[in-house]
Amino acid sequence: MKKKILIALILTFTCQFSQAADSMPGMRGSQHVGFTVPNVKEATAFFKDILGCESFYNIGPFGPFDDNWMTENLNVHKKAVIKTAHLMRCGNGPALEIFEYTSPDQRKTPPRNSDIGGHHLAFYVDDMDEAVKFLKDKGIKVLGKPHTFTDTGMAGLTWVYFLTPWGMQLEIVSYPFGQGYEKEMGSRMWDPRY
Repeated sequence: MKKKILIALILTFTCQFSQAADSMPGMRGSQHVGFTVPNVKEATAFFKDILGCESFYNIGPFGPFDDNWMTENLNVHKKAVIKTAHLMRCGNGPALEIFEYTSPDQRKTPPRNSDIGGHHLAFYVDDMDEAVKFLKDKGIKVLGKPHTFTDTGMAGLTWVYFLTPWGMQLEIVSYPFGQGYEKEMGSRMWDPRY
């Protein structure tokens, strides 16, 4: 029995070591999520007043530059300007870096989830019904009704999407009794409850 435990430990260590050797050295986790909005003041007010996020500080402006700095470093048009970026924290999670850009080639429509580069931010709530009612009472557009997964690794997770005033897609999720994958796996995905 001790021999089997020792072999399992060696295999576990070897797998972890080989995974670590093949991945980015020193990577510890998500530090922030950055996204661009049409108006930083409007966005930070929304995240603070509606979602309860905490404001920290602004940086910027950056640009315009006479060279290709913006293209070389940020993969945007060389004449793009970051008017400002604001850093926030929303409960137990990575920081938000909220940008306001101007650029000659700027698209003004947020991408849908089905578009390349489409995205959404999800926030955990303790009580889905209470959160949905709150959003609706504040005039926030909630897309459909909450749905609960009954199978897959997400079994037990309830979710619903909603939109910011500028059209960005957000989601609230709740899984007070955990998710299905937790019954079968020793590892856990990051969980804002802890």
